[in-house]
Amino acid sequence: MLYDIKDMSLSEKGKLRIEWAQREMPVLALIKDEFKRNNTLKGYKIGCCLHVTTETANLMITLKEGGAEVFLCASNPLSTQDDVAASLVKDYGISVFAIRGEDRDTYYDHLNKVLDAKPNITMDDGGDLVSTIMKDRGDVLPGIIGGTEETTTGVIRFKSMEKEGVLKYPIIAVNDAMTKHFFDNRYGTGQSTLDGIIRATNVLLSGKNFVVSGYGWCGKGVAMRARGMGAKVIVTETDSIKAIEATMDGFPVMKMEEASKIGDIFVTVTGNLHVLREEHFKNMKDGAIVANSGHFNVEIDIQALEKLSSSKRTVRDSVEEYYLKQGKKIYLLGEGRLINLAAAEGHPASVMDMSFANQALSAEYLTKDGKKLENKVYSVPLNIDRRIADLKLKSMGISIDFLTKEQEDYLCSWKLGT
Repeated sequence: MLYDIKDMSLSEKGKLRIEWAQREMPVLALIKDEFKRNNTLKGYKIGCCLHVTTETANLMITLKEGGAEVFLCASNPLSTQDDVAASLVKDYGISVFAIRGEDRDTYYDHLNKVLDAKPNITMDDGGDLVSTIMKDRGDVLPGIIGGTEETTTGVIRFKSMEKEGVLKYPIIAVNDAMTKHFFDNRYGTGQSTLDGIIRATNVLLSGKNFVVSGYGWCGKGVAMRARGMGAKVIVTETDSIKAIEATMDGFPVMKMEEASKIGDIFVTVTGNLHVLREEHFKNMKDGAIVANSGHFNVEIDIQALEKLSSSKRTVRDSVEEYYLKQGKKIYLLGEGRLINLAAAEGHPASVMDMSFANQALSAEYLTKDGKKLENKVYSVPLNIDRRIADLKLKSMGISIDFLTKEQEDYLCSWKLGT
């Protein structure tokens, strides 16, 4: 078995942490038992480019228990938990190519190692696996029946590929499932982003001016959780509808030009380029803290920050202090990468339970119907989404009402009225 990890001796700790996460992932556990019983994925190779965390480990184990050969690399150089990678290799016999802090060359070497296995299904978090196939690894295309994508960023990339006619196989947009983005993006990102900021800095959020750039599902979660901890949250947006929503949710909305003058802590969650840039750094207070919770490390213009600075130093784990030529300091967290994974452990297992249930059942769907699909981006089938919601409620001990026959008839009728 091929692998490339940091240290196999970390496996014992990793196994305990994987088992701890499994306690909070009952839906995935039910799917794993079903997959194992039916050999659902036997004969398939699944290539995965995901954050190597305890939650991801439970997804990988589920796929393997279902009969698949599984190959995993990291979707971010700073998101790998080395003890988890070691345990997946030693205790579960899964090929992992991931080392926390790996450089760009190693990152893409690991990605290509996964593709060397000639997967039939790809699982992406951000789109690097598929985009590499499209640009450089066309040799693996004949064996691929379809793929899945975990993030908003990745789905946007794949829809762009579809529009340009360069997408070479069907993709299931797991991110767009209701049981994913309503919960993972909002509650998961909200909690884990603040967890990362607090672990990195140990600052008190209460009373701070906390600027959230982007009011999509992730931004909503960050804003909600920051307000809950006593921060004075400010939202910046480029979308007028989202700006109205933020306003009606009770948050002041303004241009970054103004927010940059008063913010104490800044978090970007837009999925876009250079949200924080030179003119904003010049406006910021001495001691401002900047972090990113979008997928790629492009939302903060780090080159501009470097250019404005006379020196920089690492003052804490995941905290770099930039001393600007104008005589003030700005603190960059996690190298501008996903702060919830660079400085913390990512989303709580309970919310990833539904996200990864979508991944597993979408993989099963591709084995059955992938060859019938066109080279397009597809939503997760509604029956899968509903099934996951039903299983999650059951695991939480919650029962809900059902429509009566009379109610069903009423909702389907156009004849009844006032």
